[in-house]
Amino acid sequence: MANKNLIGIDAAQAQQLADKLNTLLANYQLFYINTRGFHWNISGNKFFELHAKFEELYDDAIIKIDEIAERILTLGHKPFHTFTTYLAHATIKEVSDVSDGDTAVQEVLNGFSVLLGLERELLVLSSDANDEGTNALMSDYIREQEKLVWMYSAYLKE
Repeated sequence: MANKNLIGIDAAQAQQLADKLNTLLANYQLFYINTRGFHWNISGNKFFELHAKFEELYDDAIIKIDEIAERILTLGHKPFHTFTTYLAHATIKEVSDVSDGDTAVQEVLNGFSVLLGLERELLVLSSDANDEGTNALMSDYIREQEKLVWMYSAYLKE
């Protein structure tokens, strides 16, 4: 019989899931800090609209960051917790000095592209491991973010 962790998932698969979740966590931290910066620095005729939207994004990201870290712990592993580690493992890069609305929205869409790719990988891994907890989390994130991609893409087509 395979070695199982405390929640009944194969230990090797749990390790693989935790590693990929840590990569997702690192990317969410960069997504969070970028959207926070957009919120602070946005200017122009769409200021009020985008200022509020970026706040919604970073408020949502901070909840997801906590959920991902807690899922890693639930799987029996440790979440990354330093920015040095986040920067080393994230595909999303720091974006600075963006005050233009269209540029900021495009950066948000670029971030969602990375996050969705990782979440889809995790969906497959969690399905293979019979890890319904991670699977449900990723499924929810994907559904929410696909709608946001549509909405932010529509914004850029003004």
